[in-house]
Amino acid sequence: MNTLFDKIWDAHVVTTVEDGPTQLYIDRLYCHEVTSPQAFAGLRERGIGVLRPEKVFCMPDHNTPTHDQDKEIEDPISKMQVDTLTKNAKDFGLTHYGMMHPKNGIIHVVGPERGLTLPGMTIVCGDSHTSTHGAMGAIAFGIGTSEVEMVLASQCILQSRPKTMRITVDGELGKGVTAKDVALYMMSKMTTSGATGYFVEYAGSAIRNLTMEGRLTLCNLSIEMGARGGMVAPDEVTFEYIKGRESAPQGEAWNKALAYWKTLKSDDDAVFDKEVRFEAADIEPMITYGTNPGMGMGITQHIPTMEGMSEVAQVSFKKSMDYMGFQPGESLLGKKIDYVFLGACTNGRIEDFRAFASIVKGRKKA
Repeated sequence: MNTLFDKIWDAHVVTTVEDGPTQLYIDRLYCHEVTSPQAFAGLRERGIGVLRPEKVFCMPDHNTPTHDQDKEIEDPISKMQVDTLTKNAKDFGLTHYGMMHPKNGIIHVVGPERGLTLPGMTIVCGDSHTSTHGAMGAIAFGIGTSEVEMVLASQCILQSRPKTMRITVDGELGKGVTAKDVALYMMSKMTTSGATGYFVEYAGSAIRNLTMEGRLTLCNLSIEMGARGGMVAPDEVTFEYIKGRESAPQGEAWNKALAYWKTLKSDDDAVFDKEVRFEAADIEPMITYGTNPGMGMGITQHIPTMEGMSEVAQVSFKKSMDYMGFQPGESLLGKKIDYVFLGACTNGRIEDFRAFASIVKGRKKA
């Protein structure tokens, strides 16, 4: 009767405080330059070290320049943060993929690509998009600075157990519909607070047919619906993706890990706190027309009118329209695109770069 979430969570419980939080063991802490300085300062003040340094991986990725990375960072605050992470990693004996290191990159891309993120793990990092790693069949969520210090010091964290939700998408996705479209469609139907308080498991044939990159993107965007995290049960797609990667189990260890990973799925009679269903055929390529990701629509549709909106909703909607320079009821097809941004932790993986390259190949900037 257990969900995938239950199985992983229960396997990591150290103690449970009566009428309070759970002490949860953490398998992997990813550390970047923005939310870690105060955590390391806290360890120094207490005169303690990192309990399990082999479980911690550091890399700067938030305040780093996109070009000229071989030169000194010009922004003084960014430079200080990156330099501080370098010093902290060295002082506390932690693995550090610094600037110009061949393994440096966006932290939520590097983890899965290096085989550091594995099924059945509990994973935390000091930013909200840590939910990305749930695509590998892990419990992954973002934490605050004081919690980063807690994990560094004890390899555990105090957490209240979230409710569980399963979102099932069955059917075949149409041409040009990507995982980000699926996420934006969900938000347009559920709003950006529709999954608040829940840990979401994505299921159904449309989800199983996503590539690993697509699943990573979908789970990454879980927090945009207010969810604590998102996850997909590991399957052959997952195992094939992990096999042979640098930090993945090898030889007999691989066979043992694989046998365990195959048990990581929700039981047929598992009960979720909430169930939501969508049909893949109803999802078309999506576009957002407002100032939050919940203001999305199919690309052939029109911006909603204010008919039926409450007065409070109308005020917010008008502000969004004024900011965007759009009109209620307007179509966005044919609108000029000012900028294309490629390379975020949401969808900046090899699959996305290949798609972009296939479109611009042989063409020149206007």
